[in-house]
Amino acid sequence: MRDLRIVFMGTPDFAVATLQALLNAQYNVVGVITAPDKPAGRGRKMNQSAVKKFALANNLHVMQPTNLKRESFIEELKSLQANLQIVVAFRMLPKVVWQMPAYGTFNLHASLLPDYRGAAPINWAIINGETKTGVTTFFIDEKIDTGAMIFQEEVPIDPTENAGSLHDKLMNVGSKLVVKTVQHIAEDNISTTIQPQTDDIKTAYKIHRDTCKIDWNDSIDTIYNKIRGLSPYPAAWATLHNGTDELSVKLYEVEKEKTIHSYTVGEVISNKKEAKIAVKEGYIHLKVVQLPGKRSMDIVALLNGFHFEKDAKFS
Repeated sequence: MRDLRIVFMGTPDFAVATLQALLNAQYNVVGVITAPDKPAGRGRKMNQSAVKKFALANNLHVMQPTNLKRESFIEELKSLQANLQIVVAFRMLPKVVWQMPAYGTFNLHASLLPDYRGAAPINWAIINGETKTGVTTFFIDEKIDTGAMIFQEEVPIDPTENAGSLHDKLMNVGSKLVVKTVQHIAEDNISTTIQPQTDDIKTAYKIHRDTCKIDWNDSIDTIYNKIRGLSPYPAAWATLHNGTDELSVKLYEVEKEKTIHSYTVGEVISNKKEAKIAVKEGYIHLKVVQLPGKRSMDIVALLNGFHFEKDAKFS
């Protein structure tokens, strides 16, 4: 059995579950690398990453380099004498870092590679209407998410699932897969699979504001999948024309109804208890939305204090 000295790299909550699992399995984590503190919120107070908070609470050595190639950081990293590095939701590493440990550097990625390489695999799997996704561990190489695969595990995507619930599923399954991977490395019992190179690999591009805008002329399934694939973060949005007002409305939860109707696309049909938007193949029923400057709320609560005009329309 190999005596492992592990450096863990990660930033958000998704990575915390894996770090917790490594400690629970009593692996020797000699250092944690995470993003620098950054100002957040209205008070612009310096905010620590989820991984930093957890690491400090567990008395782990924390590093927060702004430049992963800086000599002082490289020397500090070398001084930890790690022989394995684990990356979960961090950033691209320079070769001098990922090739340092004797047993390699491996990454946990929230997709079934080679599909959905990139920044937002959880969102895009739902946006594209997939019925399954998963997690993959792989050894890092020069490119993004292209290295030799170690283990994979499939996870089904429920028809009404959103990105938040799928995130939590993959976080838990992924943390167990990392521990399994570490165990096999400790036992010197690793075999890898080179990722297949095909022309139809799906990519998980970084999501921008324009990505999140709803096109009401899309199919009802495309609209529905986009809204749940972007919920709760960063959230799909559309412009509501309500009388003389133009409001940017975020859409967190909707239901779809396939039916024939005579309304124009984007038209809002509402009463005191519900609001729905006409699309080509039926209606998108609003369930949880957010108006500018307000908190998100369910549609019944919204309609207590907000009125859709007779000619209200989304674009």
